[in-house]
Amino acid sequence: MSENTERRYEFSHEYDTGDNICKTILNQSKHRPTIGIICGSGLSALGDDLSEKDSIPYEKIKQFPKSTVPGHEGQFVLGTLKGKVVVMMQGRTHLYEGYTVGQITLPVRVMAHLGVKTLIVTNAAGGLNRKYSVGDIMVVKDHINLAGLTGESPLRGVNDDRFGTRFPALSDAYDKSLVKMALSTARELGYGEFIQEGVYCAQVGPAFETPAECRFLSMVGADAVGMSTVHEVVIARHAGIKVLGVSLITNVAVMDYADNGPAANHQEVLDVAKKRSESMKKLVSAVVEKNLTYHGTAFN
Repeated sequence: MSENTERRYEFSHEYDTGDNICKTILNQSKHRPTIGIICGSGLSALGDDLSEKDSIPYEKIKQFPKSTVPGHEGQFVLGTLKGKVVVMMQGRTHLYEGYTVGQITLPVRVMAHLGVKTLIVTNAAGGLNRKYSVGDIMVVKDHINLAGLTGESPLRGVNDDRFGTRFPALSDAYDKSLVKMALSTARELGYGEFIQEGVYCAQVGPAFETPAECRFLSMVGADAVGMSTVHEVVIARHAGIKVLGVSLITNVAVMDYADNGPAANHQEVLDVAKKRSESMKKLVSAVVEKNLTYHGTAFN
């Protein structure tokens, strides 16, 4: 079997894997979701507001990657939120856990099979923009995919057209109408003092960034940096799913060698996420409530 033929088989296998997982999930739930939500570090409390929930631990889904990071519960939850049927990932997996890029994006492939048309992806991030403060919420308008720029793309290899087009455009990676809706909704909720709009940059991790790396990322246009999200967004857009990204700024990146402040640590991430979880829940819930109907490219 040639390398090309082997790769085509692998992609066909990936498509069938996602389809089989989808059937397994639908056999365990009456819900048929059109909105997907991915919860970042410490943000799994977003699932508390779902009603009529069906929870499926990742361990019980064959071939699903398992979460190993504190703050990531590791389960798929289907239910209703503000009257809309959603599927939520309470916890995600990352490249630094040892998984392949295909494994960490498999859940988004499954969401596409489930019929998801809109994806809300959240994360905890370090603030690079000097105007940001710990506890700010940043609506993502664009991203920098460091791993993707160096060849670690979830779309690398032979394309299977059942997933999406060979060369997807990412100039609209984050849907402008959803960004506008999220910003206006945040202000309506009284979040004007801590809502931001900016560019998210993803590095692989798990080590936090050096001061020199933070300065570099700031110089190239990043407002916040984390270790997730971008590969999930690429896969979602490849499948034609509209995306809204929201980052919680859980620490301020150290850029000055004379900075005697505390070094970044995961416990700080979890602590800030816990303090701001109610605000995040209200924002995501309100956006879901407003995102009433999906009509091709328009949201009402």
